[in-house]
Amino acid sequence: MNEHTKTWRIGELAVQAGITVRTLHHYDRLGLLSPATRTSGSHRCYTADDVARLQRIIALRSCGLTLQETAAVLQGDAGGGVADLLRRQLDVVNERARQAVDLQARLRGILNRLERNIEPSIDDLLRLIEDTTRLNTPWTAEQVARLRAARALDSAAFAALNEQRRQVWGTLTGDEQTRRVEQRRAAVSASGDTRS
Repeated sequence: MNEHTKTWRIGELAVQAGITVRTLHHYDRLGLLSPATRTSGSHRCYTADDVARLQRIIALRSCGLTLQETAAVLQGDAGGGVADLLRRQLDVVNERARQAVDLQARLRGILNRLERNIEPSIDDLLRLIEDTTRLNTPWTAEQVARLRAARALDSAAFAALNEQRRQVWGTLTGDEQTRRVEQRRAAVSASGDTRS
C-alpha cells in the first residue's frame, strides 16, 4: 500500500501528527477536518488528502490565525497556495528560532553570573519572563503580517545594496578588484586567527 492509498484511524493520526484525538474531534465538529471515510464500525479514517489538509490547518494556526480565520482560508483553498503558506510558516519558524537564540543567550548570561555568585537583577528576571512568554505565545495574524512586511523591506534593501555594490565593483580596474579580494581574504584570515 503506498502513502496515497493509506488510511489512518484517529488514534494513529493523532500519534503520528503529535496532536491529541480531542483536537481531531474538535476540528471535525468545526468542519475544519472531517475524515473522508469511516470504517464499518463508524470509526474515522483519514486519507492522505486529510493529512495534507491537517498540515495546512497546523501551518495556518502556527501563523497566528484563529480557527475561524483558518476555516475561511481553507474554504477558499482548493489545494493551491501551499508554497506561500509554507513560506509564511518558515518566516514564523525563523523568527521563533531567533527569539530562542536570544532567550538562550539570556539564560546563559544569568547562569554565568550565578556561577560567580552574582544574583540576577529584577530587570534580568523580568526580561527573562518576557522572552520566555514571547517564545511560548502563539503568533497573531498581525504579527505575521508585520514580520512579512519587514522581511520584504529587508529583502528590498539587501537587493539595492547588492546592486550598488555590483555597480561600484564594475567601476574598479582588474588590479583594484584583485587588491580588494586579497584585502578581504586577509581580513577574514585575521579574524579567524583571533578566535583561536
